[in-house]
Amino acid sequence: MADAVAAAALILASSLRLSVPLIFACLAGLWSERAGIFDIGLEGKMLAAAFAAAAAADASGSAAVGLAAGIAASLAFALAHGFASIDARGNQIVSGAAVNMLAAGLTAAVGNAWYGQGGRTPQLTAPASRFGDIAWPGAEAVRAVPVLGPLYRDLVSGHDVLTYLALAAVPLTAFVLYRTRFGLRLRATGENPAAVDTAGVSVRGIRYAAVLIAGVLCGFAGTYLSVGQAAGFLTGMTAGKGFIALAALVFAKWRPWPALATCFLFGFLDAAAIRLQGTVLPGIGEVPVQAIQALPYLLTVVLLAGFIGRAVPPRAGGIPYTKER
Repeated sequence: MADAVAAAALILASSLRLSVPLIFACLAGLWSERAGIFDIGLEGKMLAAAFAAAAAADASGSAAVGLAAGIAASLAFALAHGFASIDARGNQIVSGAAVNMLAAGLTAAVGNAWYGQGGRTPQLTAPASRFGDIAWPGAEAVRAVPVLGPLYRDLVSGHDVLTYLALAAVPLTAFVLYRTRFGLRLRATGENPAAVDTAGVSVRGIRYAAVLIAGVLCGFAGTYLSVGQAAGFLTGMTAGKGFIALAALVFAKWRPWPALATCFLFGFLDAAAIRLQGTVLPGIGEVPVQAIQALPYLLTVVLLAGFIGRAVPPRAGGIPYTKER
C-alpha cells in the first residue's frame, strides 16, 4: 500500500511538472481568444521564449534574467501578431502560422550562428542559471506518514517557482475574467466588439492588452521548458505543446478551471508514457516506445475531432473589428 501511494505521488508530481507549459500556454490562448484574437502562434512564442531564456541565462548565469529575456522575446512576437491582427486587420490564422514558422527558423538559425551546436544552446550548469526546486517546510520530516507524507513531499513540495506560478495563474485568470470590470469588457470584446465600442471602451486597447497578457504567459511557458524543466534550449523543444494547449482550450470551452484539468490530463498522459516505456504487457509483449509517446497527440486528435460535444468559440473571434464612423 505504501509503495503504491509513493508511486502514485511520483506519477502525479511528474504529471504536474509536464503540464506546467501547457497551463501557461492554454491560459495565454484563453486571454487572447476571449478578446476575439485567435492565436495559433502559441507554439512559436513559446519556442522564441525558450531560446531567449536559455541564451540569457547562459550569458548572465541568472534564471531571473533568463525569464525576463524569455518574456521579452515572447512579447515581441505577440506584438507582431497583434499588429497584423488588430491594426492591419489581417487573417489571424495566417499571422499565427507565420509566428510559428518564423520562430522555428529564427531560433535554429541564430542558435547555430551563436553557438555552433546545431541550434542548441550550451548546457546550463550553474545552479543559479536554472529555477531550482523549492522544498516546503517539513517535507522530509513527514515522508514516513502514510499517504499524506508522500503526497506532501512529492506532489505539494519540491517544484520550482514557475510551477507554483502556473497554478496561481488559474484562479487569478478566473477572478479577473469574471469578477472585474476589465474582465467583463474583455469577454464582451470577444462577443460583441461593436457594443463595447458604443460604450466608449477602446476595442483596440482591450485586444492589445489581451495579446500582451498572452505574450507574457507564453514567455513563462517557454522559459519553463528551457530553464526549469531542461537545462538549455534544443531545436524544436516545444514539440507541439502549443497546439496541444489549443486543443485543451477547446476541450475546456475557453474556461480557466476546466483548462487546468485538461492540461493536467495531458501532463498525466505524458508522465504515463514515460513510465510505461519498456513495460511488458501480458499477451502483447513490450509496448513500442513510439506508441506510448503518441498517446498525448492521439488524445489531441480525438478532442479536435469533436468528441467533446459542441464547443462554441467567442462569436467575434477571428473577425477584425472596424470602427464605424
